[in-house]
Amino acid sequence: MKYTPKQIEKYKRQKYISLIEKIGKNLFRMFRDESVDAQKFIKRFSDLMKELESSGEIRVDSHYLKESKDYYTRLYAEFSDDDFDDEYLNRSRKEQMSNLNRLQKLKNKKSYNRASNKNRD
Repeated sequence: MKYTPKQIEKYKRQKYISLIEKIGKNLFRMFRDESVDAQKFIKRFSDLMKELESSGEIRVDSHYLKESKDYYTRLYAEFSDDDFDDEYLNRSRKEQMSNLNRLQKLKNKKSYNRASNKNRD
């Protein structure tokens, strides 16, 4: 059975979206776990980012997905410096977890917009 180009594009897009969400979940788990050191963190994070880069550039319309991807690329650039060590990771844990929470709020914001609530002041 041959797949149409539209089906292939949809499959790639779904895979890309699930990968972005996977990165967010992994980051949150690693920031929350105190036993994760800088080497483990950067290895896992770089593997995930390489997987994202290898999937190619997929157009996403969601504000949450755009912001997430931008945040992950900025974080990857910041943490891939030579200055990244356990002390730097521990200092930035709380800040980065709050940034990840803001991204989750963007994602969840969509589910609370009911038509009956839009007209309220």
